[in-house]
Amino acid sequence: MLLAIDVGNTNTVIGVFQQEKLVADWRVRTEPERTRDELAILIKNLFANSPLSLSSIRGVIISCVVPPVVNAFNQFCRRYLDMNPMFVGPGMKTGMPILYDNPREVGADRIVNAVAAYERHRRDLIVVDFGTATTFDCISAKGEYLGGAIAPGISISMDALFTRASKLPRVEIFNQPKAAVAKDTISAMNAGIVFGYAGLVDGLVRAINAERGVQSKVIATGGLARVIATQSEMLEDIDELLTLDGLRILYQRNQ
Repeated sequence: MLLAIDVGNTNTVIGVFQQEKLVADWRVRTEPERTRDELAILIKNLFANSPLSLSSIRGVIISCVVPPVVNAFNQFCRRYLDMNPMFVGPGMKTGMPILYDNPREVGADRIVNAVAAYERHRRDLIVVDFGTATTFDCISAKGEYLGGAIAPGISISMDALFTRASKLPRVEIFNQPKAAVAKDTISAMNAGIVFGYAGLVDGLVRAINAERGVQSKVIATGGLARVIATQSEMLEDIDELLTLDGLRILYQRNQ
């Protein structure tokens, strides 16, 4: 079985594949200070609460945008799994031309998402990932990574609102707003974030399509994709675990 790990700035998503089937997945908070042994305790506990065995892992692939944790994950794999993990990065065979001024600047997760989306749909695409940042990645019908846009993520925006506006409370946005014209402060913040980000997504997608002269299919991923998608006109498909599938594809391409 394959262990696929996507380390983001806020959360780390872990998945286990048996051939092409995702048989387990977990989402935990990213902690840059974790040591290899703390990672071992965490991952062993996740496996202990599932029918899977850590000893059945035969390969590991990791996408990481948090450099301080790379060494800990590398040491964890070498000490506890007795194998060297495969890291997504320069030199990896992606099967996708990266048409960026400096391809090394593109986050590993963005490339992984693009590979997974194109493998599935084979057409002009925009992948919107609702992570720490909200990223928009464009893929051509030829399977080329064209670039995209980056906006502040939902959590970043909420933290900034709480930090800079002293009378506003810190809230978590996971619910659909009942109305755009809210009658209390928390509902007003909820409406502003959900309706506001849906408008941001739709506006950027329309701008990208107009610039390219195409009508791209739009795929949403990330933890809050479903919340925003209910209010968005442009988001068509939702796959919260798209990155894990991309990691599986890249692992297979680099064997």
